[in-house]
Amino acid sequence: MTEHNKAIVTRFAPSPTGYMHIGNLRTALYAWLLARSGQGRFILRIEDTDQERLVPGAVQVIMDTLRITGLDYDEGPGVDGGHGPYVQSERKEIYREYAEKLVAQGDAYYCFCTPERLQTLHDAAGIGGYDRHCRELSTDEVARRLAAGEPHVIRQKIPLEGETSYYDEVFGQITLANSDMQDQILLKADGFPTYNFAHVVDDHLMGVTHVVRGSEYLTSTPKYALLYDAFGWERPHYVHLPLLMGRGEDGKVSKLSKRHGAVSFQDLLAAGYLPQAVLNYIALLGWCPKDNNQEIFSLDELIASFSIDAISKSPAIFDYDKLNWFNSEYIKALSPAEFAERALPQLKAICPPYVDTAKLAALLHTRVSTLAEIPAMVDFIAARLPFDAALYANKKNKTTPELCAEILTGVRPLLSDAVWQNDALFALLKDYAAASGYKAGAVMWAVRVAVARKAITPGGATELLEVLGREEALERIDQALQELAE
Repeated sequence: MTEHNKAIVTRFAPSPTGYMHIGNLRTALYAWLLARSGQGRFILRIEDTDQERLVPGAVQVIMDTLRITGLDYDEGPGVDGGHGPYVQSERKEIYREYAEKLVAQGDAYYCFCTPERLQTLHDAAGIGGYDRHCRELSTDEVARRLAAGEPHVIRQKIPLEGETSYYDEVFGQITLANSDMQDQILLKADGFPTYNFAHVVDDHLMGVTHVVRGSEYLTSTPKYALLYDAFGWERPHYVHLPLLMGRGEDGKVSKLSKRHGAVSFQDLLAAGYLPQAVLNYIALLGWCPKDNNQEIFSLDELIASFSIDAISKSPAIFDYDKLNWFNSEYIKALSPAEFAERALPQLKAICPPYVDTAKLAALLHTRVSTLAEIPAMVDFIAARLPFDAALYANKKNKTTPELCAEILTGVRPLLSDAVWQNDALFALLKDYAAASGYKAGAVMWAVRVAVARKAITPGGATELLEVLGREEALERIDQALQELAE
């Protein structure tokens, strides 16, 4: 691993092309952690030079995501650190200046090939990429064609022989033969730079010391290293992150995509995941603490533990079951008031007015993995479910529909005058079981199935009685008795 002798500066430079993919959020997190663990700076830069792919509102999605997850930036849109503008489309003239400097010193050239010619090249058998047709045009011809206003791009002049190497902090020494690289476009015909050029110029001008990005850029980076060398600039440290993979229904593993489930931060929030649970989980997708087996981390704990040399080369598999576990732990860690704040809007929207939604929220608090599970878990409270006699038969408690009918017949009069509070109701049912010779579990089962009409519920019999309220609970027991009799 290379030595870092100056303050660390990282950046997150997404393209505003839609939602925030989990892979992008992990890149932002690692870049942020690297900067914060080194008391450095973290920059947000918007790479919008591909104008055709821009999605309205996507920049706001990016900024909202960083705000929600607590990944604050020291420089970026709205936070001037002296290196702006921080939106690439506002830096157009900067890129032209540097591209023309490369042309002047012989490290780039004007290319006048039409889209039709390039398409023909692309379609022709045996030709891969650009054939360097304009690489050796004379100075006079270039001047003439520029003066005539011919559309053109500026291409990087890659050496035809030798090889280019760079050191990656995760994957080590990477070497690529120059003959395997194309003369990539630096400046497009519309005057906008390509990502391949703009990010190099911006990273240098903004003082970025560590470039954190996905490992799909491992083999592109030699081209970027050549640009640094051509300008005489110091190369940054490269930190390429392992791929994020997903497991399909058939068990096969492939690059994480929508076919594996929700893969954007916004979709995960909509699916009921807490922001910090998502962030904690993705922190461990490609990185692990060196000194302990800790899994639950606050942001401060992540900063204290994070280091580049603990990043893995191996692809990480996004496991939704594991994410559910993280989310359930974060939900349990919420205070009752915090959980209620998140759950009550859903409960009030779907539950009848007689339901004690505050007590229902308390029952749900330790029983949900995601907030999106709530509607299905309380469907029996939102509306009475269909009668199912099979529910009354339970092997563990040795109940049958006939036995449950006997239990409900005996307990119904006692409930009419009961104190409608969980502890009092629990004591009443226990005393009834002891006095009548029924197993306590059988009594609880009969009452719970009568009021819930399903086998698995958040809370036991008396907790559900309390949540439903006296009138609704007794009506449900009466209905159950009638249905059992029929």
